[in-house]
Amino acid sequence: METPSGPARVTLQPVKRPRAGLVLGHGAAGGVQARDLVAAADAARAEGVSVALVEQPYRVAGRRSPAPAGRLDAAWVAVVARLRERELRGLRLLVGGRSSGARVACRTAELTGAVGVLCLAFPLQPPPRAASTPAASRLGELEAVSVPTLVVQGSRDPFGIPPAGHHRTVIEVVGDHGLRSDAPAVTAAVRDWIAANPVFSG
Repeated sequence: METPSGPARVTLQPVKRPRAGLVLGHGAAGGVQARDLVAAADAARAEGVSVALVEQPYRVAGRRSPAPAGRLDAAWVAVVARLRERELRGLRLLVGGRSSGARVACRTAELTGAVGVLCLAFPLQPPPRAASTPAASRLGELEAVSVPTLVVQGSRDPFGIPPAGHHRTVIEVVGDHGLRSDAPAVTAAVRDWIAANPVFSG
């Protein structure tokens, strides 16, 4: 799919008679094959939700270093708009991703008209480095989301664990930032969250 930053790649995993759609983005240096993304997609399909896995243009072009935030957001918004017009037309949309992809989904949740946001390994604050100024927290990106939000975070994530909030459920699972240790727990957390939110059904 074309975006302002070049072509993005979308892998569709449709279900019959979907109740909603879920659009997921990858981490900064990873792809859509990440174990937690696969687990989340499995959970969504089990709950009757069609899934679209989005590879940002920089990854499609073969680069590992992510584009600036503004370009990531613009590309994401363009892809979601296209999916709304065609492949996921008429469905209520959940958006999300892992790490950097989760941040993009949070920043653009209002623009994309999302009814829910799924964050896998949200990078709350970069790990401290010796002799450096502590990095600013990204909690504001989560706080700005006004729709139901699920954060699935590894209990040993060096980026920290966000607090729960008014619209935000935070579930800790065994593991670090990669969320590779307990994929079934990730699947269960996502499936339970989707099942418990009737607003997601269109």
